[in-house]
Amino acid sequence: MATHIGMMDAAYFVGRGEILAWINSTLQLNLSKAAPGAVQCQLMDAVHPGLVPMHKVNFDAKNEYEMIQNYKVLQDVFNKLKITKHIEVNKLVKGRPLDNLEFMQWMKRYCDSVNGGVLNSYNALERRDACKGGKEANKRAAPTQASSKSSTVASKAHPSHNTRRNDGNPPNVSQKPPKPASAAAGQAYDEKITELKLFVDSLEKERDFYFAKLRDIEILCQSPEIEKLPIVNAIQKILYATEDDPSVVAEAQAMLAQQTQQLPLSPIPETLEEQPKQDTQKRKSITTLEVDMAAHTTLSPRQRLSDVSDVHYCRSPLTNC
Repeated sequence: MATHIGMMDAAYFVGRGEILAWINSTLQLNLSKAAPGAVQCQLMDAVHPGLVPMHKVNFDAKNEYEMIQNYKVLQDVFNKLKITKHIEVNKLVKGRPLDNLEFMQWMKRYCDSVNGGVLNSYNALERRDACKGGKEANKRAAPTQASSKSSTVASKAHPSHNTRRNDGNPPNVSQKPPKPASAAAGQAYDEKITELKLFVDSLEKERDFYFAKLRDIEILCQSPEIEKLPIVNAIQKILYATEDDPSVVAEAQAMLAQQTQQLPLSPIPETLEEQPKQDTQKRKSITTLEVDMAAHTTLSPRQRLSDVSDVHYCRSPLTNC
């Protein structure tokens, strides 16, 4: 079963009209716009009979909290079937055409993958009677079904009637061609308007996505830790440019190059170089003193007197000559 469907799958290229026709024929309804959560629950009941608690489904849901209850029932069914498809309830209850169309495209792909899309003697009207508001939904769908049946019968009866009438009278050559029905033209306009709405919705989503990314970059550049860096200044120059001018990018690159050249080399402090030398000299002095003291303690009294005799006064302070 197709629970994981990629965005480039053929299912996401199915049009809104085909989706509505599939729902109406499967569930014996007369939908002309987005399918609510109750319809989606019954579609799952059609492919998995008895799994959906239809008495919890509300076909008369008008408020958001009532619609959310239907999606909770649908989520429970997904959990039982171990379907990992995420249901974006917050978007679906808003009734936006694009969000609903994407979910219904996935739903049709899933239903077609179960038993090849074949529904064995599923009675949609009977199952819907157990739902809240199901009987009213059946009543709304009944006149449309009756009118469709009568139009089918009438279309079959008209050719024979016209044939009998034409047998008695010669054909009229000057008959004008029939004008196209205004209903068909109105339906074509409605489909075109729906396509344009879907296109606008997709553009708005893309716009909001990239605007959010730019806003995140702006907030990051305003951090006190990095706002003074040259690269941040260059980014802000591009970010706040009011005109689409390629020279803005060139100016930002020039700013980076100029500030990189102006950065002075950090001088090495002399104290850091002199400190090891001073430490080394101190160690040598301490070592020499310790050796002299050790040698002096090991000398005999006679040797000490001989050392003293070697000391005499000079013009300079007392030194060893």
